Order: sequence, then structure tokens, then C-alpha cells
Amino acid sequence: MNFVRTLTLRQLQIFVVAARHLSYARAAEELHLTPPAVSMQLKQLEDNVGLPLFERMGRGVALTDAGELLVHHALRVLGEIKDAEANLQAMLGAESGQISVGLVSTAKYYMPRLLARFAQQHPGIEVQFSVGNRESLLQKLQDNAIDLAVMGRIPTEIDAHAEPLAPHPYVLIGPADHPLRGARRFDLHELRHETFLLREEGSGSRRVAEEMFKNHLFTPQRTISMGSNETIKQAVMAGMGVALISLHTLPLELKTGEVSVLDAIGTPIERTWYVVHMNAKRLLPAGQRFREFLLDCAAEALDQEFAVFLQTA
Repeated sequence: MNFVRTLTLRQLQIFVVAARHLSYARAAEELHLTPPAVSMQLKQLEDNVGLPLFERMGRGVALTDAGELLVHHALRVLGEIKDAEANLQAMLGAESGQISVGLVSTAKYYMPRLLARFAQQHPGIEVQFSVGNRESLLQKLQDNAIDLAVMGRIPTEIDAHAEPLAPHPYVLIGPADHPLRGARRFDLHELRHETFLLREEGSGSRRVAEEMFKNHLFTPQRTISMGSNETIKQAVMAGMGVALISLHTLPLELKTGEVSVLDAIGTPIERTWYVVHMNAKRLLPAGQRFREFLLDCAAEALDQEFAVFLQTA
């Protein structure tokens, strides 16, 4: 193998996009190429590597072991190129450049509004954001595929720097006509006959709920696992049960009165939002400007929007 002579950055770019979508057609659409052009570039890359990078799986494709290995290296190479470009752009000033931000799924309910506010104040800075689970964001941070991440737990698994961004309360919710709506400081055991709707194993929201059960010596009569906050909210509105969920996922449902916040003892449960970047990552002026914006504005913005729902619970 002699990658310096044979590989091109364009091949790596096409490979990374195809690996993300696991579809040549969708990669072609994103890159404004034809599917045959994508297929040809990837075939040349596989010939240069000497190993297959994709394998056919029904109507789609999957990464081989070699593909899984190469994709992380490719992301880092492209990340370094992006940093080089951004460094040169930074010489023109902090009001220009591009930054990429990763969000855990719960943060997607409020972060776009903050991003829009930042964009209005700094029109020369382009902010790109992606949503993923915690594990995928940690990998993207390590791969230099994103500059910053917003998440709900300090990532001790990687060499990263985390700064507290804003309080992150979890509240107990039930349907709009729940019998305990309006009751003050009732014991959690009053809900012993309820079905508790939980996120999937390993999620941050489920961890918070399980800690609550443990602290109250409480065992729900029945639990149902669900794969998203949206599914849980719809199920609560339909009367399937109650749920402990991030307050910041509920702006529409609370404004319209479709769910009720239940005032159980020990709730809301306070957690913290963090903004995270790798210790080895040198944030460029545009990235520093966005980080400072979040640290200065996020807590106040969230308090202005959501504090009223805690006061009236």
C-alpha cells in the first residue's frame, strides 16, 4: 500500500458520506454526483486499499471490518483538513469560519433556537449541527468530526473538557386529566399502580429514572421501554402511563396543556447540561465565540422559557 500516492481526499470524502448513509444513492444525492460516479470512486479506493470496504446486505450495503477501521482514520484526516482551512479563515477574523456541533437527542428541542440566535448575531459564522446518541457523539469528538458537543453527562470515557452550560431538570408527567394533577408534594408511592414509560436501556433519561426509583425504594408495578422522547410523550398523552422526562423536551405539550407535571416529592430532579470539546482540540476564534455564547446565554434562555412550568406545576 502507498496511500500517499494513490488515495485522494475526494475518495475519502465520498467514502465517509457513503459510510454514514450506507447507501451509494444517498451519498450521490448529498454530494451532487451520480451513483455510478460514487461507485467508481469507491471501487478505486478499494483497489488502492486492497480490501473490500463495503459488502452487499439485501438492497443496501454495510461496512466490512476494513471499512470500519478506515472510516475513523478518514474522518480524522478530513477533520484535520477542515481545521487547516478554518485556521486560515481565522486569520481573517473571528466573525468568519465554520463550526460543527453535536447534540444528544434531548438537546434538539431547544438548541436550534439558540443556534438561530447566534446566527443572527454572527452572520459570518456557519454553524452545522448533527443529532446523535451519546456514544456516537463521543466517537465524533475523538474523530475530530465535530468541534463541540452538548450532552447531559461529563464524558469520563475520553480526554475531554466539559463545562456546565445550564440546569437540566427532569419532571414527572402524566396525561392532562391525571387524578394527581394539581396535588402538592405527594409521595411517589401514590403512583405504585401506574405504568412507567421509560427510555431504552443505556439512555441517560432511563438512568435518571432508575436512580429515582432506587432513592425512593420504589418499584413500579409495570414498565414499558420506548425508543424516543416523542414516543413517550405521545403515550403519556394517550393515557398509557406516566414518565420521568427532561423538562426541555416539553415546550409545546406544556403550553397546550396536553400533559400535566406531577408534583411528586423529590421532583424535579436536577441535572446539568454540558458543552464539551476534546482537550487536544484547539478551538478556533469562531468556535470560541460560539462556546462563549452558549456559556453566557443558554442558562438564561432556558430559564425564561421553562421556569414558569415549574412554578405552576
